[in-house]
Amino acid sequence: MSTSAAAARGSPRVLVVVQNIPVRIDRRVRSECRALLDAGYGVTVVCPKEHPDEPDRHELDGVVVRSYPPPPSTSGPLSYLVEFVVCWLRTARLSVRVARAEGFDVLQACNPPDTYWLLGLAWKARGKRFVYDQHDLCPEVYEARFGRRGPLYRVLRWLERATYAVADRVVSPNPSYREVALRRGRVPAARCTVVMSTPDPAAMIRGREHPELRAGRTYLACYVGIMGPQDGVDRLLDAIAHYVHVLGRDDCRFALLGYGDSLDDLRRQATRLGIDHRVTFTGRIDQDELGRWLSTADIGVTPDPPCEFNHRSTMNKTLEYMAHEVAVVATDLRETMRCAGPAAVYVPDGEPVAMAEAFAELLDDPVRRKTMGAAGRDRIETDFAWADQARGYVGVYDELTAAPAPVRGVAS
Repeated sequence: MSTSAAAARGSPRVLVVVQNIPVRIDRRVRSECRALLDAGYGVTVVCPKEHPDEPDRHELDGVVVRSYPPPPSTSGPLSYLVEFVVCWLRTARLSVRVARAEGFDVLQACNPPDTYWLLGLAWKARGKRFVYDQHDLCPEVYEARFGRRGPLYRVLRWLERATYAVADRVVSPNPSYREVALRRGRVPAARCTVVMSTPDPAAMIRGREHPELRAGRTYLACYVGIMGPQDGVDRLLDAIAHYVHVLGRDDCRFALLGYGDSLDDLRRQATRLGIDHRVTFTGRIDQDELGRWLSTADIGVTPDPPCEFNHRSTMNKTLEYMAHEVAVVATDLRETMRCAGPAAVYVPDGEPVAMAEAFAELLDDPVRRKTMGAAGRDRIETDFAWADQARGYVGVYDELTAAPAPVRGVAS
């Protein structure tokens, strides 16, 4: 499908705004964009640049991407405020440029943060529609990260409430988030649709193994995702230390794939625990590299500690392990248990010693790992099939733009 301005104006067009991550490495947003393109929509994304020399305007898989230089990394409440303001202003400027060049009918804002409701309100005054694609519960993230509520928590609740109120439609990533939108946000049920961030099984599938990634050891265990204070990676390192020093096992390489505010602290913790030679921190990786690691992994770990945010959140890493037929060791979180079912071993409260023992038991049982991996893959292909999620997502836009049901199917 052509993304020239002339072709774009001949069909409904969606402007997607993402602030916290470049679109190329945002699996959920890329899947949504592909679903819209396959259904005949035009799509433009505004997001931060992945690297300084990235063009201001380029195309990615048929999507027009307009990117801006992100502000410097943040380290405190004031710097977060500066980041939000700078990104908001740059996004607003680019939205005007999109309106003039490609045009758009619907603005979709992906959180965090919950600051784009005002931009949505401004464009609604010009006849556009506004969709809130809620990726995180920002008040709960704050509480999980800092261990308290207080004034900033109340500000985040207000911003979330304003976003719910302005949105023509709310897209929730699971039933638990939808419950928050209905109860806390008072969003009418007809305006709120669940679209899970499930992997496309055709695109995310176990491939050939890469034995060199085991670095000479028998097994490979992987953690995938953000590394912040609320993600439990520090507890995972404690579990690895118990596995190595107390259980006396030297048969597994642990690869931690991702990045985040806590990465430097975690590296220091690994050194302090004497497990540097067992743990590899890869930093940020792309989807191809992720596929190499997970196609080789024997187990995947979801160590997120119990808190209201984690209980309500669907962990992308868990679904990605399942798509690659990797058996999962996870904290016994409500949403994780709902999604993974028999594909995971559940550790009460994510306690590090119990987690280390779960690693040992599962690695010593290849038949069980294979059975769990097959169960996880089956759930990705059936219970949480992306084709079903994509149909629901495109249906939101069909209603908003009064478009007829698309003749072609959405991405499968």
